[in-house]
Amino acid sequence: GFTSMHKVVTVEMEKDILAENRHLADHNRALLDEHGIKGFDFLGAIGSGKTLIIEKLVDRLKSKGKRAAAIAGDVSGDDDYQRFVSHGIPAANINTGKECHLDAHLVDHALDDLPLEDLDYLFIENVGNLVCPVDFPVGSHARVVVISVTEGDDMVRKHPAIFAFSDVIVINKVDLLGDMKTGAFLDQVDNHLRAGELARGEALDLFSYHGGFALALGRTC
Repeated sequence: GFTSMHKVVTVEMEKDILAENRHLADHNRALLDEHGIKGFDFLGAIGSGKTLIIEKLVDRLKSKGKRAAAIAGDVSGDDDYQRFVSHGIPAANINTGKECHLDAHLVDHALDDLPLEDLDYLFIENVGNLVCPVDFPVGSHARVVVISVTEGDDMVRKHPAIFAFSDVIVINKVDLLGDMKTGAFLDQVDNHLRAGELARGEALDLFSYHGGFALALGRTC
């Protein structure tokens, strides 16, 4: 009896936390909409290339007269934040401590530190993780999940949820394929197929060093 009751309480608490996060995420989205800002939440493992992709996007947008800002989420430190501000854009740094993901509450506070009236785009770099952020939307208009060829050809099979709940999938560092000697890294066919099955938006190949995008496959579900 006690074990059963404990399980019910745990589930109800989890539901309350997730519901409150969704409520705050809706608030964040409404705030972005109010200021005409398009927000993108970047998810991916440490080293997948999230930061560099955002840097490249920021520079491209600036060249077109568009104004962008970034929020850097990490367990500790400000390395990614410093990279963002080096591009001359407003940025906020969030250290989550022991938490392995951003949530809508943390992003809400970060938005207070940004000049929303002067922005067109906001890039939110989540903590490097393919599991924890799945259930915690932060209020962005689209989720972008990044994986790199160096992570192996089974990443989509191992982490299906994050791909199913993302709008854009980027398969990064494809320019390294020719130099890879490990068979698991060479064959990305499985990743492409599974990404196409799960993606609500598009899956992209990305050449990591020069930032050129190449559409590899896309599927709208």
